[in-house]
Amino acid sequence: MKTERLIRMANGIGDFFVAMPEAEEARRDLALHIRRYWEPRMRRSLYQHLDAAQGAGLSEIVLQALRQYRAELA
Repeated sequence: MKTERLIRMANGIGDFFVAMPEAEEARRDLALHIRRYWEPRMRRSLYQHLDAAQGAGLSEIVLQALRQYRAELA
């Protein structure tokens, strides 16, 4: 899957969770959603983008969740 598509998908998920009143809960739930519903290769591709391009194009909540929960998602 193309990186641009993964970015759009991740940001769409982030748009949903950013509305939650508790930021920590939002980041945790976003990471849990990605762990449950994204194939490992999709997660690997997203982390490759994060490492190579500092996550360019990803929303702040997505970046925070990916960094905070890397061990659980990688």
